[in-house]
Amino acid sequence: MKQSLTVSQLSAVLLSLKKKPLIRYQRASAMARTLAEELQRTIQQEGQLFDFKRPDTPPILLILDRRNDPVTPLLTQWTYQAMVHELIGIHHGRVNMSNVPEIKHELKEIVLSPDQDPFFKKSMYLNLGDLGATIKQYVDEYQTKTKSNMNIETIADMKRFVEEYPEFRKLSSNVSKHVALVSELSRRVAQDHLLEISEVEQSLACNGNHGSDLENVQRLLANPRVDENAKLRLGLLYALRYETTGASRITAMADSLDSVGVDERKSTLIPSLLHYAGENQRQGDLFSNQSLLSRGKSALKGLKGVENVYTQHTPFLADILDSLIKARLKEADYPLINGNLQIPRERPQDIIVFICGGATFEEARYISQLNESAPGVRIVLGGNCVHNSRSFLEQVEQVNRFIF
Repeated sequence: MKQSLTVSQLSAVLLSLKKKPLIRYQRASAMARTLAEELQRTIQQEGQLFDFKRPDTPPILLILDRRNDPVTPLLTQWTYQAMVHELIGIHHGRVNMSNVPEIKHELKEIVLSPDQDPFFKKSMYLNLGDLGATIKQYVDEYQTKTKSNMNIETIADMKRFVEEYPEFRKLSSNVSKHVALVSELSRRVAQDHLLEISEVEQSLACNGNHGSDLENVQRLLANPRVDENAKLRLGLLYALRYETTGASRITAMADSLDSVGVDERKSTLIPSLLHYAGENQRQGDLFSNQSLLSRGKSALKGLKGVENVYTQHTPFLADILDSLIKARLKEADYPLINGNLQIPRERPQDIIVFICGGATFEEARYISQLNESAPGVRIVLGGNCVHNSRSFLEQVEQVNRFIF
């Protein structure tokens, strides 16, 4: 990751938004501090370009480090955009479906962009259950136009309807695209035992009961039908959660991965991840914000929607933004890059968050909800990339390549 390129890209974003922000950064991150310093230098050198009218409340650019929350990129996702990225992959707004069984030729590569696709824009943050109901309405609208009386109740029914009515495919390739995507997501949920895996992941991320967590992780590790990558993610989440309770537990988990046939190159990611984003690398208590008590205090307390066992987790970013929006984010932990300035006491109205080392779609969804629920606050999220679990672990491996 070239710092100079990141500085140029962030400068371009600030110019396009017409913002000259106060820059705050995560104190414990050398990478966040360096980026903040170089960006501040660029803004000062290009003073004429950044000579915008000063608002009453200055905008804030908050620079964070992915290491501070290694849990979010490792979790099974349950909302549309995040699921597609985790299970198939979204690259520059395109999804490669060529490995999907029995996929039609015209759907082997599809575009998935909220700017070009109103249905996706409306449904990208829906969970899989709500998405199924929404896509059924979408199919029903077009079924009326084709004058079909086929009974459509399930995702499989939708897929069959799309395949059996070629005139329907002509009428709306966009509906066909989303039916194919949701059908593949549903297939993967069943094939990969994602409900069972996700429940254990969420317990590791949010609850922390060692006895039951260890028992559940070992049960899934012993199941030959559970994918190797899922076993690895469970082992990594266990290591992050119980890192401080004794090195012997972490070693035993790595041995457990080896004993069930997980590739040794993958099981060595346990020490790699702890070196990259373990307790000593992080700032703040990653797991404290997951208690029921603290979740009840979050900025999204008033949002509609039933919390369920698969979506208990909120990103660590939520805690940080909650404090920032209330003008309570500690300067000692998130200082201003220009020490001569004082942090405003007013609540910020414009916030730009940049995560060194990459953001996630779970964090993007949280910020979208926050923008809807917090009147008078506008938040933009950026990062070097948008991670799924594979890209995040590739990054961890790359950073630690010369250490282990």
